[in-house]
Order: sequence, then C-alpha cells, then structure tokens
Amino acid sequence: MYQIKEKIAFLERNLSPKRFRHSCNVARASKLLAQQYGADMEKAYFAGLVHDICKEMPFEEQYRLITAGNFAPDFAELHSRKLWHGIAGAQFLLDEFHIQDTEILNAVRFHTVGRADMSLLEEIIYMADMISEERDYKGVEKMRRLAQKNLDSAMLEALRDAISSVMKKDGLIPVYTIEAYNFYIHKSEHSKNSDAVSRPKKGAAHAEKS
Repeated sequence: MYQIKEKIAFLERNLSPKRFRHSCNVARASKLLAQQYGADMEKAYFAGLVHDICKEMPFEEQYRLITAGNFAPDFAELHSRKLWHGIAGAQFLLDEFHIQDTEILNAVRFHTVGRADMSLLEEIIYMADMISEERDYKGVEKMRRLAQKNLDSAMLEALRDAISSVMKKDGLIPVYTIEAYNFYIHKSEHSKNSDAVSRPKKGAAHAEKS
C-alpha cells in the first residue's frame, strides 16, 4: 500500500547516511509504539520512515513547499528554518507521492513542533523521533521509559524540554507548540483531578458502614 521499498530507496538516494539511519530508526520506533498503543503499525512505520524526507533539501526548495498553501506555517515557523522540513515534508508527500491520508500528512507536518489534540499517530511519530535508537541526549532514557508507559506524560515532558531549550536560546516558539503544551498540561491536570474524585478517601468506606 505504501510502497515501502520504493520509499526506502528514495530516502537512501536523497538523504545523508546519518539522516537515513535516523529515519529507519524512527520508523522502527514508530512501529513498536503503534503495536503497544493499538495504532496501525504499517502506517506508523511509513510515517516514521518519511518524517524527515525534506530535512536535507535546499532551503529555497523547502521555502517553496511551505508557502504552497496546504500546510501554512505560523510566524515563528516561517522565521525558523530548522522547522521548515516538517511542513515541506507534508507538502512533498502530497505533491510527489500523492499521499492523501490526512493523519500521515499531519504526523509529518507536526513532528517537530507538535500541536494541541494530536492524533495517536501524530503522538507516536513525535515521540519516536525523540527516542529513536541513535539518540543520546541527556534524559533520553527517561523519555524512552515515559513513551513506553504513557504517551500523554511523554508528550508533556518533551514539550517542556523543547520550550525550555528554545527560550534559553532566545528563539521563536511556534503558536502550535504553546497550544500543545497548554493542551497536555490541562489534560494532565484533568486526569489528576479525575483520579482524585474517583479514588475514595481513606476511611470513607468505614465511615459509611458505621
């Protein structure tokens, strides 16, 4: 369905060995997360494989793709070249490979910046990119454990780290990323409150019986 062998050959021709290896690692991590959380494993593998398809494309070509109209960047994205490849990748998949699956396109488009209310596949690709086999940044083992335990908690931790890192560099933060953080922090607080309500206080059952 996704012509995986053809896409692997394309990536091998158009990416550096390091980027190609990363793409394959993200594909494998995506498939494992999909298996764990009940998502479509083939779709997850494909989306992970192609998530960086435009990462090493010349900036002039990336700019042409991101301004094509289907996946418009916000102000911060437009002025942060390192964020262009996700938007360009989604447009490239639509234009060149005729991928019509909105979930795949959004997974590629938002794999760097995130957004509020991401689909399960979008979360999987975002996290697989963070925890792929070759990643060795400080805290990656913690991130791997979180991703395997709870995607919402992993997303919140990843967004916290991303925002903190950008702020330290006085960089621009996309509106999508801020909205994603707000969404997942609210979801986390709601979950805690729900647990507190549903969990009876100690002694409550005894008091009702007396």
